[in-house]
Amino acid sequence: MGLIFFYDKDHFCIPTKKLFNEVLIRRFCAKEGLAFYDTAFEIRRLKDNASDAFLEVVTPTDIPALLSQIPQCYTLVTTGEKASTIVAQTFGCIVPPVGGWIEINKASLRFWRMPSTSRAYPLPLEKKAEAYRQLFI
Repeated sequence: MGLIFFYDKDHFCIPTKKLFNEVLIRRFCAKEGLAFYDTAFEIRRLKDNASDAFLEVVTPTDIPALLSQIPQCYTLVTTGEKASTIVAQTFGCIVPPVGGWIEINKASLRFWRMPSTSRAYPLPLEKKAEAYRQLFI
């Protein structure tokens, strides 16, 4: 978000430390109307890594119930294949292409699938930021 909004990847970092400034991040998200949540409530890692390929979703998040608590939400954004699949299964829709979106008519939502934020995803950070800027145009 620092690179997207401020053209500075370290904008939300605490200088001289390898930490994010949580207070600054929370204020920014509240100001911009951004909320973040996992698409799975309970998962099981089948191997000792962060790959979605070895991630078993035991209990998906009840996304419609979550959205009922924030009726002003009109956009869902996923950042990985597993999360995108969960949203598509929840709403009975297709998974959008990476960097694209579809309309979920029965939920009045725009559903975006963005590039993974993982460092393992083979796309330079600057290119990821370019893709994510589309969300805020």
